[in-house]
Amino acid sequence: MLILLAFIIVFHITSAALLFISTIDNAWWVGDNFSTDVWRMCATNTSTCMAITDQFREYQSVQAVQATMILSTIFCCVAFLVFILQLFRLKQGERFVLTSIIQLLSCLCVMIAASIYTDRHEELHKSHEYSIEVSKGRYGYSFVLAWIAFAFTLISGVMYLVLRKRK
Repeated sequence: MLILLAFIIVFHITSAALLFISTIDNAWWVGDNFSTDVWRMCATNTSTCMAITDQFREYQSVQAVQATMILSTIFCCVAFLVFILQLFRLKQGERFVLTSIIQLLSCLCVMIAASIYTDRHEELHKSHEYSIEVSKGRYGYSFVLAWIAFAFTLISGVMYLVLRKRK
């Protein structure tokens, strides 16, 4: 049981780390001389960055991705704290339902964010407000990590739903 508990804790911390990295790091859309995320666009050859503001045509989509990624990270951290509290407060044989619900909310938020970005990426990168051409790029590793974090939070949420407190 102790090994299972350690695995679940490591799995949850890994999910949270993936969410933090994918939310913060500047690599959702990359090219040969630029990288961009939901916060800013950086030119790698000149080391200059430009914040994505309401000047951009698809700024509402970017804000939706920002908000849901932040919410997913917060939900994942709250789920971990609730799990630790429930670990010491639940009676033997009860399930970690509240932790599971919060973790599944985190899963839903990261899925919404990555789905919006997937759907709107062409319009996001055709904006003339960018200082360099960013339409000829590809998905970066932060975008891929967001989808991996979706899978991890989904698996984690289901594990908490099935998990019972045992001695």
